[in-house]
Amino acid sequence: MSWNEDSLHRWLARRPRPRASLDFGNDAAVLARELERPVTCVDTVVEGVHFERGERAALAGAKACARALSDLAATGAEPRAVLLGLRASRREEERRLRGLIAALDLCARLHGAALVGGDTTCADGPLSLTVTAIGELPRGVTAPSRRRARAHQVVVATGAFGGSLLGRHLRIEPRFDAARWLLGLGATAMMDVSDGLALDLWRIARASGVAIDIGVVPVHPDARRLAARTGRSALAHALHDGEDHELIATLPQTAVLRALREAPRRCPGFTLLGNVRRGAGLRIPRDESSGALVRFRGEGGWIHGS
Repeated sequence: MSWNEDSLHRWLARRPRPRASLDFGNDAAVLARELERPVTCVDTVVEGVHFERGERAALAGAKACARALSDLAATGAEPRAVLLGLRASRREEERRLRGLIAALDLCARLHGAALVGGDTTCADGPLSLTVTAIGELPRGVTAPSRRRARAHQVVVATGAFGGSLLGRHLRIEPRFDAARWLLGLGATAMMDVSDGLALDLWRIARASGVAIDIGVVPVHPDARRLAARTGRSALAHALHDGEDHELIATLPQTAVLRALREAPRRCPGFTLLGNVRRGAGLRIPRDESSGALVRFRGEGGWIHGS
């Protein structure tokens, strides 16, 4: 049985009205509070690209929301609301679409936001969910940027990398608490790693006009499990797989001792990756044992359209 937009709208109207919205069910949502320093970002997930065809609605919907929220976390913003643009073919069952929307809304609420509006479209092709996340930057906080890495800083990460395809790519945890902590330590550049650790570090180096040397890569156990199947090294998986959604950031050297002291309580996965220096480009470990670094030449990671 196919889905029907009017039926879906009537179902949405029966759901509890989000506290983030003054009015609900219109083409535009009026937020319940004025945002002093609004921050927005948008992210799309497509069936067959970001999750397998027929994936459970609860996982696919939550992933769509969490990906957008993870980008918001990397700005230091507090989440307030999300919007959903849903595209589905006429063959899609309405029960599944309701499950996707409910899962997305639940994910938003767990992080202090709510689904306040969006749009639905019936069209041939794969199912896709485009989520716009709306946040607010706290007063006095300077938003980090991939353009603000500076020579003599250190590069850090909030967790380990690689092998996300074994399941973590569907269970994303936006690092809002870690982002607040890193900003308190003086982080200037920050990103969430979605396209590959090496590629995203290279993007920071390029945008900031600096060189980054990475001597340590925290390899996730999933990367080692996947390496046993693929024949690629666990380090290669950690550097290039993507969809880890851990944060990478640059900190002043003066913050390192405090960071190491507080990390067990504030960010257990915290790791010092390397350093920022004058120059250009990114150098990464050649292997896990020698300590030798090689220049990253843009190969690996995920670049849409390549």
